[in-house]
Amino acid sequence: MSDEMPVDWDPRSSAVQDNQIAAYDDMRHRCPVAHSAYGNWAVFRHADVVRILDDPAAFSNRVSPRRSVPNGMDPPEHTLFRDINDRYFTPERMRAFEPDCREVTRGLLDALGDGEVEIMSALAEPFANHMQCRFMGWPERLHEPLREWARRNREATLALDREAMAAVAGEFDSYIREQLDERRENPTHDVTSELLAERVDGRPLSDDELVSMIRNWTVGELSTISAGVGIVASFLASRPDVQSVLRAEPDRIRAACDEILRIRPPLIANRRRTTRDVVVADRAIPAGERVLVLWASADRDEEIFGDPDEFSFDRDPEPNLLYGRGVHACPGAPLARLELTVLVEELLGATTSLTAAEGAHLVYATYPAGGYSEVSVSLVRR
Repeated sequence: MSDEMPVDWDPRSSAVQDNQIAAYDDMRHRCPVAHSAYGNWAVFRHADVVRILDDPAAFSNRVSPRRSVPNGMDPPEHTLFRDINDRYFTPERMRAFEPDCREVTRGLLDALGDGEVEIMSALAEPFANHMQCRFMGWPERLHEPLREWARRNREATLALDREAMAAVAGEFDSYIREQLDERRENPTHDVTSELLAERVDGRPLSDDELVSMIRNWTVGELSTISAGVGIVASFLASRPDVQSVLRAEPDRIRAACDEILRIRPPLIANRRRTTRDVVVADRAIPAGERVLVLWASADRDEEIFGDPDEFSFDRDPEPNLLYGRGVHACPGAPLARLELTVLVEELLGATTSLTAAEGAHLVYATYPAGGYSEVSVSLVRR
């Protein structure tokens, strides 16, 4: 084990916030396991992240005192709830949802018109919002409250305002409980109603368990899908060669989205907690410590991917950690892939040209958000 002290890494420093990806690339080379100013150990290399993901017994997902279903659980409890979760993201369900996905996408694209568009506010954020409401069977009247909620949640998280974070969390839970109560009174044929009928160990799920599971689905959707849309749109606008291939061969869109989001991941990190003393990349980490796995670094590791900024249609998808790995791999990955694939299909189908807006500059999102906060492109519709 190394006797050197790890770099004291501050993810909220101006150097990181100016360009997160460049900062993580630098840390991966200088100090692959760094100690954060906030008490976390940050892990930057692909091999070390994989080691953590493949050992949930040593690196627990129980990182918060707040009950989180199922992502904040460990096996065997996690397995019971994950089995319920995964029934809602089967290939059959995705095929059944695809017409709704296209209807939502086309409606949003029709509203854009020609010319310059700021993608995050005009498309990415409403896309994630409307899509999640449609998937859950929630009414359109929730669109604007959820969009405003997402804004306040970002602000509270960026400011590390614990009181504000608790308040917005409680507000979001109230939206879910309202939808559950409405369906108890008037059952419908949607995902939210189906969840009310689920059983675990022979008993109904409690309201707290239902709210936690739905919160996990929805909060992740509102943040990472909107970030993903901005990243993909920005990349395509800068790469007419890739656009040309995808317009001619739409079957390659799904793999292309995965590769684009490997280059600039929409989700920066996830947390783990050590259950025993461990050694990672020659660093001794005691039991009970918080560990950050940096997706936004691991998926750019030169030891695995070569030039991290090189786009390849033929890259082996196996090492890509975009949707995680192991027992805690992203439960909503099939839905996310469907949504992004349909979005790109419809966007390219509705336009003859997608380019970066003249004179526009990308505005990077700040930690812990990924992607961009502003992406301006120019569209020419068919």
